[in-house]
Amino acid sequence: MSQFNDYIEVKGARVHNLKNIDVTIPREKLVVITGLSGSGKSSLAFDTIYAEGQRRYIETFSAYARQFLGNLERPDVDKIDGLSPVIAIEQKTTSKSPRSTVGTITEIYDFLRLLYARAADAYSYETGEQMVSYNDEQIKDLILESYKGKRINILSPVVRSRKGHYRELFEQIAKQGFVKVRTDGDIVDIEKGMKLDRYKTHDIEIVIDRLKIDNTENDEKRLMESINTAMYHGEDVLMVIDQDTNEPRFFSRNLMCPSSGISYPNPEPNNFSFNSPKGACSNCNGIGELYVVNPKKLVPDESLSIKNGALAPHGPQKKSWIFKQFETIAQRFDFSLNDAWKDIPEDAKQIILYGGKDKFTVESKLLGVARDYKIDFEGVANFIESQYNSDSTSLTRWAKEYMDKVECPVCEGSRLRKESLYFKVDGKSIANLVNMDVVELGVWLDGLMDRLTSKQQQISAEIIKEIRSRVQFLLDVGLTYLSLNRSSKSLSGGEAQRIRLATQIGSQLVGVLYILDEPSIGLHQRDNEKLINSLIALRDVGNSVIVVEHDKDMIERADHVIDIGPFAGKHGGEIISQGTPKELLNKTH
Repeated sequence: MSQFNDYIEVKGARVHNLKNIDVTIPREKLVVITGLSGSGKSSLAFDTIYAEGQRRYIETFSAYARQFLGNLERPDVDKIDGLSPVIAIEQKTTSKSPRSTVGTITEIYDFLRLLYARAADAYSYETGEQMVSYNDEQIKDLILESYKGKRINILSPVVRSRKGHYRELFEQIAKQGFVKVRTDGDIVDIEKGMKLDRYKTHDIEIVIDRLKIDNTENDEKRLMESINTAMYHGEDVLMVIDQDTNEPRFFSRNLMCPSSGISYPNPEPNNFSFNSPKGACSNCNGIGELYVVNPKKLVPDESLSIKNGALAPHGPQKKSWIFKQFETIAQRFDFSLNDAWKDIPEDAKQIILYGGKDKFTVESKLLGVARDYKIDFEGVANFIESQYNSDSTSLTRWAKEYMDKVECPVCEGSRLRKESLYFKVDGKSIANLVNMDVVELGVWLDGLMDRLTSKQQQISAEIIKEIRSRVQFLLDVGLTYLSLNRSSKSLSGGEAQRIRLATQIGSQLVGVLYILDEPSIGLHQRDNEKLINSLIALRDVGNSVIVVEHDKDMIERADHVIDIGPFAGKHGGEIISQGTPKELLNKTH
């Protein structure tokens, strides 16, 4: 049994071109499997050892769980003893999801979200002032101190800069027992049937109480009750107005701008996640990019007429409803479908591309009668957009031919809500950090603790330690040039493999068998040394590492080398030699 604690023994491996080979692999060592391309290296490492490890892992699940995973086929091998839990790190793109980034794969972004939720300072996106938040007792003390001897109104903001007549809202407020409201800066009595101009934007506050601050016990009790009532109706925000100066001041249980009164919810990690509705930009749904119709793709050749196919999505004229609409628009704007697109009036182009409604009458001089026409047209560009948003994959693909991918104009590619971008640590938002390359981020993190307040240091010490260690792992595997917002779809196979390697080093697992597929591919010699040191670090914490590799430096630094050959395909699949690099060198001399 002790032998299996020191070695992994493979007996009678016959997968693909392997010739019934037996091999003994030392545990908790860096083992390189080398040989010609096609000689059977991956067949031994991935299709035999990894496949059997994965099959045994799935066999530990209940029969109920296995029915959803399916049974893995047993590799063609007599037996494998001493096998640890296996993790394969192959050269393939990690995820095709547009929401997957370097930051999410390595979990650095998760720790950044936690840092910003717990230690960031919030600023107003309107005034740039630092946001403040109070509990009810602090609000009471501030009002007593600031308005001593003054008459004040306590109000609950219910509508802020929105259009509507709000008749139902006024009726609802009156039913709750309130008699006054402040509309657009004026305090008025609520009257039956009261309503505002529905086409103008309005601010509406309920007048909760009107009182003079005399710092008596009764005053404090009444003030506390008014604060509770105002917070309930104003969704944790209240407004105090000095009756003499008519100046408003806002107070909130949440984060709030003291000047403008805008408030943010108390931050949680989800507020900084572009994969959560709480944090994602509502315009692009957290993708950071949008597909928009390109008019030049709709009309690639302006010298063509509509009849001859100027509008690329519809082609040349045919007997269809849409061309009848074009004929009606042509009558309305006095042009012909035979006219070149560049000669058509601009108003007509706008209706053809973006739609519109219109009615007009055409008098027939020949018959002496008038005929009414009606235009109710969606527009070619709007039609393309509706097809892009349809459930059909083929229609979406077709619509994309006439669209361009552009940066979201609302979040400017940051993927996050506006509020989330105004939480800052050391003057930087979370979007600023993910746009830095890994080296820049490492430099910023190095002196960060000294630049934080003592309270922020207490809160964030462990979080920053985790972020720094994970950033260092990325630096160690030579990925210094990547930024955290880099989409995982755009990574090469080698980059994706090294990111997964950095993630595994960060996970601090022990007693695991890691199998890697040529991790040095595409690396500069200087970065190759960092990669080898990372693999040695993975071994030194108590893991076994098997690397399929051709690199000379990697082979020389290995604890054990297995050479498979002698040639490729059916002429390979045999163990040519194995041992330490020193032993193999001695055999060749």
